[in-house]
Amino acid sequence: MSNDPNDPFDELMRRSLHEEADRIEPSDALPEIRARAHAQRSAARRPWLLTAGLAAAGTAAAIGAFTMLNGPDNTADDGDAVAGSTTTTTATVVPESRTPSVAIPSPAPSQAPTEPPSTSPSAKTVSPTDRGVPEPAVKSTVVPVYWLGQQVGAQKKSAARLYRTWAKVSGRPAEQAVRIMTTKQPTDPDYYSVWRGAALNTVTRSNGIVTVDFKQLPKSNLDPDLAKVATQQLVYTVQGALQDNKTPIQITEAGRSSGKLFGQIDTGTPVSRAAAGEVQALVWIDSPSENQMVAPKVTVQGVAAAFEATVNYEVTNLKTRETRKSFANTAEGQKFSPYAFQLTLTPGAWQISVYLLSDQDGSVTDTDTKSIVVK
Repeated sequence: MSNDPNDPFDELMRRSLHEEADRIEPSDALPEIRARAHAQRSAARRPWLLTAGLAAAGTAAAIGAFTMLNGPDNTADDGDAVAGSTTTTTATVVPESRTPSVAIPSPAPSQAPTEPPSTSPSAKTVSPTDRGVPEPAVKSTVVPVYWLGQQVGAQKKSAARLYRTWAKVSGRPAEQAVRIMTTKQPTDPDYYSVWRGAALNTVTRSNGIVTVDFKQLPKSNLDPDLAKVATQQLVYTVQGALQDNKTPIQITEAGRSSGKLFGQIDTGTPVSRAAAGEVQALVWIDSPSENQMVAPKVTVQGVAAAFEATVNYEVTNLKTRETRKSFANTAEGQKFSPYAFQLTLTPGAWQISVYLLSDQDGSVTDTDTKSIVVK
């Protein structure tokens, strides 16, 4: 996070996230969440997490800012041109902001928080195309990019959920977000995409439909469940960048529907947004970001839909193997709701893992991790 109070990107994110709080729409996932973490507070650790240590202090109802997907070489924050003459850069840290909880009416799964609106005043006039009207180009804005992450504890190894990151882009926001999703790799090693090989053409609007036209769609065949979540990866990314989670997405290749996407999804009809509880990870770390350099006192912030409002966490020093565990509370239980806790860490490399527990056997059911470097 920048220490400069006049940093224009910090101000951009403060305004964006403040407006995001006014746009959240409630929905419900109580039935799904009841099946998750109601176990003892000291939990089974994520199998691949190294042991290490530090207990956290305090829970905050504030959730902040969502950090961006990253990467040194050919990753989303490399600052290289992503599409045409426009460029894409990413935010490594986003300033704090308060985000209200998202309610979940039964029995439908919960709805994820909506995306922050564009704050750039510099939209350009665009002309219609054969498939509709392209989105306006902007000088700078922040867009969400969604990735797949393995669902820990699921019976199928291919089970995946959506994880959100943020990117600072210029140009047409939805186009830029899709180009990142299809051509870049997140630095977080737990995230991935099955859209490699896809080549985006345009994103346009016409007659209540957003058309995402590809020069080439991915050719891989997936099992039905993974194909559904992978398709929603595109839907969530496009709708988030357009600040519109209602308008369905028509997927085309060279201007025409192209049979079965991933061998499973009919592209002949538009695809609507699935409920968050069906496809979204039930716990995220939004800040700090992967590989971020932080001060010894660091605040961990995120969103979780946790039974009894309980999020477990474990912190590991990757050199000394020092490990500490504790838990924090979300602002509200049974809802996608913010959580926060503070750590005081010694210099070096650490890994933070937050996770939910099964109420049946205490095993980890949903998780997110971030590696950081303490100065």
